[in-house]
Amino acid sequence: MNATRKLGTALLAGVWVGLTLLCWFLPARQVSDAERRPLAQMPQLTAKSLLSGKYMEEFESYSLDQFPFRDNFRQLKSLFHYYGLNQSDNNNIYIANGYGAEMEYPLDEESVSHALQQFQKLYDRYLKDAGSRVYTAIVPDKGYYLAEGNGYLSMDYDRLFQMVEQGMPWSVHVDITDDLQIEDYYFTDTHWRQEKLQDVATTLCRAMGVTPPQLKDYTQTALERPFYGVYYGQAALPMQPETMYILENELLASCSVYNYVTDSTAGIYDQEKLNAKDLYEVYLSGPQSLLRIENPNALTDRELIVFRDSFGSSLVPLLVQDYAAVTLVDIRYIRPEVLGRYVEFENRDVLFLYSTLVLNKKLI
Repeated sequence: MNATRKLGTALLAGVWVGLTLLCWFLPARQVSDAERRPLAQMPQLTAKSLLSGKYMEEFESYSLDQFPFRDNFRQLKSLFHYYGLNQSDNNNIYIANGYGAEMEYPLDEESVSHALQQFQKLYDRYLKDAGSRVYTAIVPDKGYYLAEGNGYLSMDYDRLFQMVEQGMPWSVHVDITDDLQIEDYYFTDTHWRQEKLQDVATTLCRAMGVTPPQLKDYTQTALERPFYGVYYGQAALPMQPETMYILENELLASCSVYNYVTDSTAGIYDQEKLNAKDLYEVYLSGPQSLLRIENPNALTDRELIVFRDSFGSSLVPLLVQDYAAVTLVDIRYIRPEVLGRYVEFENRDVLFLYSTLVLNKKLI
C-alpha cells in the first residue's frame, strides 16, 4: 500500500512538473480560436511590478491562458459541469434543444438608456431637420425564443422594447419578433441565418414602402467551409459545425460595396473572408465602421442609411432592391461626430437595426 501511494505521488508530481515545463517553454499562443479572444502573454518582470504584486497577478492570468492542453481541460470541465454535476449552464452558456445561447439576465436599463442617448444625439445632429424617414427594429437574441420555455433566466424583453419605443418617439417602430423563431438562428452562434430572413426583410420593406424580396429570386449557395459559431468554443462541449448559406442573384452580383476605412471596393459577399476565423464575416466583410452599397440596377433613386450591429450584415443585402445606395454605419467603430464628412442625410430613409445583445451590454 505504501509503495502504491509513493508511486501515485511520484506520477502526480511528474505530471505536474511536465505540465509546468511545457507552460514555461512552449511558445505562447496569441489568440484562442475556440474562445475568439486574445490570450494573456508573459508579463515583464521588473522590481516595481514584483514588489507591487502586479507581476504575480499578470503571471497567474498568463499561466491560466497558456496552460498546456487548455482546450481539452476546458471541455472536460464543461462535460463534468453539465453531466457530472447536472448544472444547467457553464459560465452562463447553456444548450437547449441543441441551440447554444448565453443567459441574458437581467435587463440592464442603464445600458439601454445609454444607447438611446447615443441615438438621440444622432437624430439631433443629422436627422431632425433633414427630412429623413426614420425606422427602428430590434433584433431579439436567441433567449427571447429559447430561455423561458426551457427554464432559463432571461431579461425583461417587453420592458426593453418599451424603453426603445418611448425613447425614440421620432421613429417608426417595426416589430419583427413574430417574423422569427429559434430555427432562424444558428445552433452554435448568436446570429440569424440569412436564408431564413425573408419574413423579416418583407416586414421592414413594407414598413419603409419599398419592394420586399422574394426568396424564389435568389439562389441559395452553401459555403464549402463548415461554420463554427462563437458558442462552439465558449461552451467547450461537443457540438456539430453548421453549413452557412448565402443568397445570390444578378442584382446583388451587380452591387459594389465601398469601404471608407480601407478605401477599397468589394462585393456583397467578401470572398477574402472565406478563410477568416469567423465565417460570418463573409457577409459585407464583417465588423466595419462605414460601408456604402451602390446598386446600379435599383428600381428607384431612393437611398437608405442603416445604423446597425453585426446582425445587419446578413439582412441588409435583402433590403437593397429598390435603393440606389445603402450606407451602413456601425457607431461602435466610428465617432458619430465625424459622420457628416462622409454621409449625406438629407431626404434619406434611415433604419436603426440593433440586437438586444448589444443594447443590453453598453456596447454602443
